[in-house]
Amino acid sequence: MNRNDLQRLAGIRIREAKTLFRAGEFSGAYYLAGYAVECALKACIARKTLRFDFPDKLRVMQSHTHNQRELLRLAGLNDELDAAKKASRNFAGGWDEVGKWTEESRYSTWTRSDAEAILDAITERKDGVLPWIKHYW
Repeated sequence: MNRNDLQRLAGIRIREAKTLFRAGEFSGAYYLAGYAVECALKACIARKTLRFDFPDKLRVMQSHTHNQRELLRLAGLNDELDAAKKASRNFAGGWDEVGKWTEESRYSTWTRSDAEAILDAITERKDGVLPWIKHYW
């Protein structure tokens, strides 16, 4: 799996989430939407891996997580996130919404408004989390 694969998967997962949402499958939509962000953050980490460098074992091991805060840290985007949140209340609120997602979200039942909130937070053109991440992947 490489950076391009992760970028492609982020797009696939968000399209699948939207399809599930339209079909009234809100829990699946919520869960897959969060995975789109995970894939996008992992693409940012992959971008930092230089072509002929031998990867740092600890960084590689830490990257095999579903924790978005840890992935953000490994991608080196904490300062950029803080700046984006200060620049836009809408983005800050969207990031907070996305931050509620965890791998364990698959064991919960999510409502239409839950799924709509995370999808909007991720895909909003101007202040969405996914468009912001794309600047760094």
